[in-house]
Amino acid sequence: MSESAQAVSTGRHGATPLHAILARGRTRATVAMLGPAFVASVAYVDPGNFATNIQGGARFGYLLLWVVLAANLMAMLIQYLSAKLGVVTDRNLPELCRDHYPRPVAWGLWLQAEAMAMATDIAEFLGAALGLNLLFHVPLLPAGFITGAIAFALLELQRQGFRRFELAITGLLGLILLGFLYETFKIGPSASGAANGLIPHLHGSNSLYLAVGIIGATVMPHAIYLHSALTKGRMPVRNEQERTRVLRFQRTDVIVALGLAGLVNMAMLAVAAKLFHGTPGWSHVETIEEAHRGFSHLVGGTAALAFAVALLSSGASSSSVGTYAGQVVMAGFVNLRISLFARRALTMIPALIVLAVGVSPTRALVLSQVVLSFGIPFALVPLVLLTRRRDVMGEHVNRLPTTVAAVAIAALIGALNVFLLAQTFGLA
Repeated sequence: MSESAQAVSTGRHGATPLHAILARGRTRATVAMLGPAFVASVAYVDPGNFATNIQGGARFGYLLLWVVLAANLMAMLIQYLSAKLGVVTDRNLPELCRDHYPRPVAWGLWLQAEAMAMATDIAEFLGAALGLNLLFHVPLLPAGFITGAIAFALLELQRQGFRRFELAITGLLGLILLGFLYETFKIGPSASGAANGLIPHLHGSNSLYLAVGIIGATVMPHAIYLHSALTKGRMPVRNEQERTRVLRFQRTDVIVALGLAGLVNMAMLAVAAKLFHGTPGWSHVETIEEAHRGFSHLVGGTAALAFAVALLSSGASSSSVGTYAGQVVMAGFVNLRISLFARRALTMIPALIVLAVGVSPTRALVLSQVVLSFGIPFALVPLVLLTRRRDVMGEHVNRLPTTVAAVAIAALIGALNVFLLAQTFGLA
């Protein structure tokens, strides 16, 4: 049978059983099991990260580097819990919310998840359009339509087989990584400055605003929903011992993929800190376009090219992944299904409107990431509550330290959001 993917809510036909994969040898089996976390990790290096990390580095130097590190460490735990949920239950997070919570709760979670999906899609779509504009000088609105065509092509790969889609997304993730490896070695951020930036501290409400934006850009609600769908039914097992082995592979998948995403984010902020912070005329870089000009003017055309290619790869891959996640959300929470292509066409509209009316793409990106941070608890709290239930998880239920850590993460994000609201409306 082929590896063609069925509807995201119903699992996969033709998935290779674990014992057959293990028969290929340890190395080949490990490679075969990698993939879901790499797809989810694209959400952690999307254009919203470019906007918040570049602004954070330019305005505050290495100050917020600890926020990037903390956000990525939190993401590792969160994404592993989501992957575990899919492996153990053969259901994704939205489906389990529909199964275990009252219908009004499930519909409320769906509505907020759709709002978060819109904010996500705007960021990703605008980033890809900006990448095309910077690379080929295509006007932003036509670049938006080209971005849509690229997303349709990637989604067609998903229809033909989940492995092809995973490999395509992983390849684009590799381009992003290579781009910022080049920038890091070319520009050479300060080791001592980076070390100081890893000490937790903030300077005023402006740095808090960007810190919340960085968390919103890093810990993505749609990635939490999606990861459980990517792992459910992916690798049939015969017993709990085999399931435990699959979970070990998923842990490796998460550590490797999210570790690479974290390195990209830290390199992004450190490069901006070294290049722009304290440099006359460049310390207040606020837009991706300004950052691109800065790379070209201060470092050279090759550095600017690497930045633009990474941005385009980020926007194209994360836009397709976001559309896929939106399908998971709709089918899971309320059992409604439309084709991925119809969903992609519909979700293009808000981003195209932003491009058409001339709103600053970077400001829209940063604002979208702050909005996204408010959606994180609505995905994270159900995830924690479900993975701590023995009737859902069986012997793979969360241990107490895991639950405590996940609750602490949810509480921290919630507290940051409340404080940001108070700052924004002059209540604090």
